[in-house]
Amino acid sequence: MNLENHSGKLYLVPTPIGNLEDMTFRAIKVLQNVDLILAEDTRTSGKLLKHFEIGTQMQSHHMHNEHHMVNQIINRLKNGENIALISDAGTPAISDPGFLLTRACIQNQIEIECLPGATAFVPALVNSGLPNDKFVFEGFLPVKKGRQTRLTFLAEETRTMIFYESPHKLLKTLTQFSEYFGADRLASVSRELTKIYEETIRGNIQEVIHHFENKAPKGEFVIIVAGKK
Repeated sequence: MNLENHSGKLYLVPTPIGNLEDMTFRAIKVLQNVDLILAEDTRTSGKLLKHFEIGTQMQSHHMHNEHHMVNQIINRLKNGENIALISDAGTPAISDPGFLLTRACIQNQIEIECLPGATAFVPALVNSGLPNDKFVFEGFLPVKKGRQTRLTFLAEETRTMIFYESPHKLLKTLTQFSEYFGADRLASVSRELTKIYEETIRGNIQEVIHHFENKAPKGEFVIIVAGKK
């Protein structure tokens, strides 16, 4: 891959979700050669770049500023700069910033290249033992408005469902799954994927709830729930 003399291209670059050894050679090379790296949190990404001895300039790009930054970034791309977008962990635009900028690039006929790499829900799904030939990715459920409506709708979903959840909301979400989907619905909960304390708990929803009632949830979670039979 040669970035020299290449004009105005956006690279979407996945970063490790925990284990730094999951960073690809190609991702490192792109980040070393672009003109600018847009990072969700420059402090978090700074540690990653330092580890791989990447000295490229960084700029903050997160959910609170992405709307008013898009035009500025598009102008820089139009002026011939190559820019990479990374999130704190995983693939940009998957429950992270990235969609708005990608859409704007398409509208302005700016080339985009998305590198393959780490995404938390893929190993969690494959490791769950639940059907993975057809699935739906829900990410984080609405916190308040629309949550019950969404759960009611998903109660009829026949494909395997994938959710992200934080530790302090895990038991609440699992309890709601039990109410809407049934306590005997099969589920798998993975936490701290690729890290030292990686763990996957499998069983019906009630059994998974019982586990986390006796062991306080810690880390970031991916919940896989079987579809309705």
